[in-house]
Amino acid sequence: MIHYVKFAGIEDMAMVNGDRQAHWENVYRTKCENEVSWFQTRPNISLDLIKATGVKPGGPIIDIGGGASRLVDFLLDERFTAITVLDLSEASLAMTKVRLGARTSAVNWVVADVTKWKSSQTFDVWHDRAAFHFLTEPKDRSAYTELVSTVVRVGGHVIIGTFAPDGPERCSGLPVVRHDAASLIEMLGSSFELVESRRHDHQTPMGGVQQFQFSRFRRIN
Repeated sequence: MIHYVKFAGIEDMAMVNGDRQAHWENVYRTKCENEVSWFQTRPNISLDLIKATGVKPGGPIIDIGGGASRLVDFLLDERFTAITVLDLSEASLAMTKVRLGARTSAVNWVVADVTKWKSSQTFDVWHDRAAFHFLTEPKDRSAYTELVSTVVRVGGHVIIGTFAPDGPERCSGLPVVRHDAASLIEMLGSSFELVESRRHDHQTPMGGVQQFQFSRFRRIN
């Protein structure tokens, strides 16, 4: 079941009007990476789920909403060689590039809105931690899942982490749509099957707890 949260407030209206990019640029231009609630020193659950797919080091992986996440650092450490990181915020990607230094050139960086992005490349693994739940408009969720169906190859995997049904109703001042594995597979459609779903209680840098669910799907046709 999808757990809806209604719009309320000025920032919410900005999102309705399509100003997502301005919001996230402001976040990353005014905060350090460890000053946001979603910061992780090491993204253990994401790394575990990616490893569980069996993807080879040369298999193409895309991290949606990767921004300042350290997932790319650890994937490079594991000698993955075909990594794409997509984020709406150029500032967030710039933060990661500074951290990676000379390793920056080993990654394909994309500044784009995932609901509008077009790609000629296909991927073995699509990973998204905490981007999809910000898509509160049905048309944006439809555009997202259509892209997934276009760029994830048959036999490939989709990993999506969102706030769980009992998780926060807002994040970064914005409303979210909370999900479980059932609501995600309903949107992905019959070309995908659920492989596993995990509960994750994320400890924020500020000492709070955010209830997440992570689901892994495989494309079967």
